[in-house]
Amino acid sequence: MAMTMHLDVVSAEESLFSGLVEEVIAPGSMGDLGIMPRHSQLITTLKAGELQYKTKDGMVSLFVAGGIMEVQPSIVTVLTDTAVRADDLDEEAAQEAMKRAEVALEGKDPEDLDYEAIKAELDAAKAQIEMIHKIGKTLRKL
Repeated sequence: MAMTMHLDVVSAEESLFSGLVEEVIAPGSMGDLGIMPRHSQLITTLKAGELQYKTKDGMVSLFVAGGIMEVQPSIVTVLTDTAVRADDLDEEAAQEAMKRAEVALEGKDPEDLDYEAIKAELDAAKAQIEMIHKIGKTLRKL
């Protein structure tokens, strides 16, 4: 039997996953992080992207719009404002969000803009589209 650790993935709206996993791959702000049982302690920020975890049934993907991950040797906790199950991703909605953010950056008075919030929205929309395409390509290969 493979070694496991407990993973909790919690968004502002709901708990998306709580259970035993064999591996976690997270979109760290400075690059992807691979976490296995008995990993050393770590706290890091996450960027928008794909969070993957391996259960006894196989790999599962979630989209996270950034957040924080705490790693203990036997427990991993992911806290994010927004998380979406891969099956629930909507490319059309992500395209619209990306267009809204781009328009907001183009024509407004700089004093009226919250650049960080708009940039975060733009980055999240781009990451969702990238993940949708990656999952679509993976599914087509099967």
